[in-house]
Amino acid sequence: MDEVSRTTTVYESHADAYVEKYRSESIAARFGDEFYEALSGERVLDVGCGPGSDTRTFSDDGFDVTGFDLTASFVEKAAADVPAASFARGDMRRLPFADGTFDGVWSCASFLHVPREDAPETLREFRRVLVDDGTLYLSLKHGDESGFDAAGRYFERYRPEEIRSLLDEAGFGTVSIDREDEKWIQALASV
Repeated sequence: MDEVSRTTTVYESHADAYVEKYRSESIAARFGDEFYEALSGERVLDVGCGPGSDTRTFSDDGFDVTGFDLTASFVEKAAADVPAASFARGDMRRLPFADGTFDGVWSCASFLHVPREDAPETLREFRRVLVDDGTLYLSLKHGDESGFDAAGRYFERYRPEEIRSLLDEAGFGTVSIDREDEKWIQALASV
């Protein structure tokens, strides 16, 4: 079983506990201002939406938002909780959307589950579904040591210069990297 499948199995096996945990706070409400300001339109893809707390924020703020996650229980719970949004289930490494579908891609604490060898192609997928002046938000774990946590979820950790390089290689132009604290990196990139 690969890292992504194993992580998805953990989330699915304990879906109710993770729904309870992740519904308690919207990162988009706390840290989304720069993303909002950079958006050129209203179509947002929430990649790795989990149970939909950020999807709800985007929907409540008037965006045409699509929540996307690999964990079936998360998609089901989010769709029930945010009926105005659209939802799709799948793997972010192969997005099932046409080129240039979205004005923004929001990936909060989800891209970090993608193994490093799949990171370049995944970022190219994010770029592909964005319009020419689209915006990407990523939040990632900071550090040098990647691996599984005690629950069995896989986390890929990055240094700011590593994620900047990956974003450049994926075709993103302006890249802003911010270290929220010792554990997290936030990246805002435009096409």
